[in-house]
Amino acid sequence: MSDVLKNARRIVVKVGSSLVTNEGRGVDAEAIGTWCRQLAALAREGREVVMVSSGAIAEGMKRLGWTTRPTELPELQAAAAVGQMGLAQMYETKLSEHGIGSAQVLLTHADLADRERYLNARSTLLTLLGLKVIPVINENDTVVNDEIKFGDNDTLGALVANLVDADALVILTDQRGLYSADPRKDPQARFIDVAEAGDPALELMAGGAGSSLGRGGMLTKILAAKRAAGSGASTIIAWGREPDVLLRLTAGEAIGTALVAGLPKLAARKQWMADHLQLRGAVTVDDGAVIKLRDEGKSLLPIGVLEVEGEFHRGDVIAVRNGAGAEVARGLANYSSAEARLIARKPSSQIGGLLGYANEPELIHRDNMVLG
Repeated sequence: MSDVLKNARRIVVKVGSSLVTNEGRGVDAEAIGTWCRQLAALAREGREVVMVSSGAIAEGMKRLGWTTRPTELPELQAAAAVGQMGLAQMYETKLSEHGIGSAQVLLTHADLADRERYLNARSTLLTLLGLKVIPVINENDTVVNDEIKFGDNDTLGALVANLVDADALVILTDQRGLYSADPRKDPQARFIDVAEAGDPALELMAGGAGSSLGRGGMLTKILAAKRAAGSGASTIIAWGREPDVLLRLTAGEAIGTALVAGLPKLAARKQWMADHLQLRGAVTVDDGAVIKLRDEGKSLLPIGVLEVEGEFHRGDVIAVRNGAGAEVARGLANYSSAEARLIARKPSSQIGGLLGYANEPELIHRDNMVLG
């Protein structure tokens, strides 16, 4: 368990409503300040951190003078819109005290279900991390409805871990970790320090929602860990008010419950790419590009493309073939087939001039590619 975060370079940290708002009393400046101090320390170590924070609705309720969480969707959306202002401001203030930049990112399920928007979100987040800025992510509660909402930010945290290829997901909660039964009701409940993510027995152990403020209980955290493991990220569930919890975890200390991914990150991503995505088109590349992809682990640049086959959109999966027609790789296209035909055989520096914009310098980034 101690190595789950010790060796993690890219980490997604999720904190729940009850922690962020001190059980609904409003944004907890001291708690957020504590987490931001730790995030800044991790950033100085060279780690990349993404924060997924609940709390907008609870903060909005406080600002609006509401004592109970509304059930009507428009009221929930209004509370989120009001509360998001204070939440974002607090993270910006506390991170800036340590010289760290921050960015607010609001997502819906539709942003990650649509492959083009998935790539857009991924590119934005990876660019922010490259700029040494910590993204603070929340569900876009002001526009979601019953069909598209995540339902809880545990799920959002897992999806973000998938999105950015995180090494680990840390879920900070108001519980020490995972127990065999609800410790508030069963004194014989046994603490679980480590288990495999996706173990069906874990779901049977989980109780219901832990507070009236949040939407998720321990079950959503177990399911989130299972989802995160799909891209090779292990999950730690720990008490959010444990002193220096993030720094101690990354130092190798055993805190909370570790739900370990069954497959390493690269193998899990390759399996996902190979098994779950349907081909929409193909490109034929020259021998030099084949060498770059296979032997050097490089991305596919437009200059190596000889021919574009089929009709596809940005975010679709396409095959990469050599001159003999054999598939050498497949991956997510950064450009549509029409755009690919315009930039084929051209250096990446000319993409902006040819298209009027440039999404990425690569036609397929190596992180979004599986070799055949």
